[in-house]
Amino acid sequence: MAEQEKSKVVLRGVTDATLAAMVQECLERCEWDRLVGRDATVVIKPNLCSAVPATWRMANTDVRITRAVCEVLSTRTRRIYIGESSGLRHRAQECFAISGYVEMAKEMGVDLVNFTEVPWTRVPCEPVGEIELPRLLMEADVFITLPVLKTHALTYFTGALKNQWGCLPQYDRILFHKHLDPMLVSLQALLKPKLTIMDGIIAMEGRGPTNGKPRRLDLILASQDPVAVDATAMRLTGLDPQRARHIVLAAEQRLGRMNPEEIEVDGDWEKHATKFEPAVLDKAVWAMNFMSRYRWFVKHILERDTVFYPVRALVQLMRKVGVVEGG
Repeated sequence: MAEQEKSKVVLRGVTDATLAAMVQECLERCEWDRLVGRDATVVIKPNLCSAVPATWRMANTDVRITRAVCEVLSTRTRRIYIGESSGLRHRAQECFAISGYVEMAKEMGVDLVNFTEVPWTRVPCEPVGEIELPRLLMEADVFITLPVLKTHALTYFTGALKNQWGCLPQYDRILFHKHLDPMLVSLQALLKPKLTIMDGIIAMEGRGPTNGKPRRLDLILASQDPVAVDATAMRLTGLDPQRARHIVLAAEQRLGRMNPEEIEVDGDWEKHATKFEPAVLDKAVWAMNFMSRYRWFVKHILERDTVFYPVRALVQLMRKVGVVEGG
């Protein structure tokens, strides 16, 4: 990145009536037509991490944003894929369905792809040596990430860079959590997203990324620089970018800009600035994350509903009485 340049982050308030127009404006401000060639293969990665009725609206990328992006891209290419990987408790298809993506994809003529179920290819990735990523993703001309603005107990904040964790096709990618921050940086270097549009319509504060509190902001942020989007979104919500280690590491490796003097914000900052409740890394979350490095724990505890849900209910009760706070 040239030293004299700044990264531009576009910030726009949205309503139901203006959402599509604001997405288009953000894309134009980010010079999307210079980045997406005629008939290019484009892979879009929304954040679809919940198939649970109680949480999907605040945890998953609003389908209207993805539709609006597809509408703009379709003026230049029809080779558009929307991808997500399966997780421990759900297949990607369940997240697509509950979030309205199945109907949208049919109407738009785009393909939904479960990264877990398509061919993979091996690529180098620090600090684990090699990983496997979807071949479609690695061979695409353009990768676009559509994260949700959320707090996160392990990474402090989850936005553009953290959304790329879902590009790992293994449903049990939680086994890599002991390398989470440096691997997020490696994924940024590998995937090189051309555009980021962050969903801040219904954001999440507190115990993110799936069990926090919904926070309606009615805004979107966009940039060619995902590091700048994440840092700007944190500052906008009163969070400290220095506490998100993966963001700091990515900036240190010159994969994006995080310092405010290196970022130009195009939008009404004062109108949208607010304060978020940060996520708490309590003892229960810390312990689960530590144990998730062991395959037997993931297989016999986390993957088994008959074990996981009773334990989760007990932990939730202990949180209410203050037994597991802190850590």
